Amino acid sequence: MIEWMIKAVSGMPRINKKPLVFILDVDGVMTTGQFLYTSDGKAMKVFGADDNDGLSLLKSYIEIRFVTGDKKGFPISKKRIVDDMGFELEVVSTIRRIDWIAERYPLESVIYMGDGIFDHYVMSKVGYSIAPANSDKNAKAHASFVTDRSGGDRAVAEACLHILEKFFTPYNPNLLPSNQLKLSGEWTV
Repeated sequence: MIEWMIKAVSGMPRINKKPLVFILDVDGVMTTGQFLYTSDGKAMKVFGADDNDGLSLLKSYIEIRFVTGDKKGFPISKKRIVDDMGFELEVVSTIRRIDWIAERYPLESVIYMGDGIFDHYVMSKVGYSIAPANSDKNAKAHASFVTDRSGGDRAVAEACLHILEKFFTPYNPNLLPSNQLKLSGEWTV
């Protein structure tokens, strides 16, 4: 069994389990965090490249779920996360997120990726946490790992490769992924 190290700052003991779920915030992690408005309201979000491919490499090892606190932008996030990528997405208050997670999973079995000013509340209680490079300073201070990339700029793909390396089987860029692996939306290898 792989030893799952919890950073010393969290004050939690070391855990000897594989993580069960990777929960990602949408805005600022999968997106740049910017909302594009027209006179009719929120119209667009900017999602990054390669993140879906990174998640595709990881999904056979761990459950992947998304959360957002953006009710008004939910249809935009749903289009990308649920309809295009095929993952679950829930609207969960940013300040009640740890309660939502604890109701569904043992906290020590959770990897959480967030960037916002309230995400450190989750990061300090879950088994492992990841923050994009452009995250709030409290999120980065409580993260077990901070990506080199920013949200909406391949940070999730980088996080997926890190998770594979740390907890499962490292990605080998010299081997073409399996024919059964669905990458980049509708394309298959």
